[in-house]
Amino acid sequence: MLLVPHSPESLHWFKSSYSGANTTECVEAARLPQSTAVRDSKAPDGPMLMFGNASWKGFLSAIQHERLGA
Repeated sequence: MLLVPHSPESLHWFKSSYSGANTTECVEAARLPQSTAVRDSKAPDGPMLMFGNASWKGFLSAIQHERLGA
């Protein structure tokens, strides 16, 4: 995971459909060719975390299969 500067307005951001349309307390993600950027929806101009494709896919798989501890 890397914390890197990037131009947030140049990316296509999305959030989970489970978040609801009017909520701002969630994370947003943007796919890049070799990574996925993640940011706090309450601070769209703030820092972004960058995850390599393998790490991001592993994280999503863990969520889908409920392998994350509470």
